[in-house]
Amino acid sequence: MLTSLTDLCFSPIHVAEINSRELQPFLFLIFSLLYLAILLGNFLIILTVTSNSRLHTPMYFLLANLSFIDVCVASSATPKMIADFLVEHKTISFDARLAQIFFVHLFTGSEMVLLVSMAYDRYVAICKPPHYMTIMSCCVCVVLVLISWFVGFIHTTSQLAFTVNLPFCGPNKVDMTKLACIDTYVVSLLIVADSGFLSLSSFLPLVVSYTVILVTVRNRSSVSMVKARSTLTAHITVVTLFFGPCIFIYVWPFSSYSVDKVLAVFYTIFTSILNPVIYMLRNKEVKAAMSKLKSRYQKLGQVSVVIRNVLFLETK
Repeated sequence: MLTSLTDLCFSPIHVAEINSRELQPFLFLIFSLLYLAILLGNFLIILTVTSNSRLHTPMYFLLANLSFIDVCVASSATPKMIADFLVEHKTISFDARLAQIFFVHLFTGSEMVLLVSMAYDRYVAICKPPHYMTIMSCCVCVVLVLISWFVGFIHTTSQLAFTVNLPFCGPNKVDMTKLACIDTYVVSLLIVADSGFLSLSSFLPLVVSYTVILVTVRNRSSVSMVKARSTLTAHITVVTLFFGPCIFIYVWPFSSYSVDKVLAVFYTIFTSILNPVIYMLRNKEVKAAMSKLKSRYQKLGQVSVVIRNVLFLETK
């Protein structure tokens, strides 16, 4: 039995376990660019929403929070994975691994609930438009965001509760439950059931909400419904990309550990980068706001150049 669990090191749970030294510089470059794109894309959406008064609506408030959570999801494991491509011995301490588990489940759990809130927002906007601003008030939006973080916190706390008190020993490779010196079948089942329950309990309301919304949109042919259909496509695409791999990991009983890791990389990295791309391409209001933001900064750049030239001439 180990005297100090904090002295124990593990091989990290991500694609940095690839042994080919020739591939690692290439993977380092690829994932570095993807991570940079995640940061730039999502922060661009946050900046666009906060700087444009026309986007100060419930839908875009929730979208900005989704972008923030996407940054957090990607940042919970991706920097460590990228750094491991540069070293030969890829290890992570026990405490760091627990922190990684805590934040991954916190952010992904929060994102699931936030996607449900976004579906509810679209349901009210399309199915009950006269009461939209009354139902989706500022206070309601803040409460929905706080609920998503609260559910994420409860979810990640329950996940850690199943594993943190296990008696750990070799072979110092994660999955962490495989390190335990006892039979972890029941614990593993509870972990999967906990995550699977959150995934399904979030996904089923989404299916019901979007089904009702699609039926409503189909039965109406106004200009506003055409606009709603475009926005709805973006929402459904994001939900499918996020919940598809997630549900497969926690519900499908025959998936292997290596398949789980590939899917985990997909929904922590590729979903985070696809979300801003989808909303940028499918939403005309966001694209128009970004164009205004771009022209504003171009004008500020031109003004700064003129000021520098004036100052330069005065000093001569």
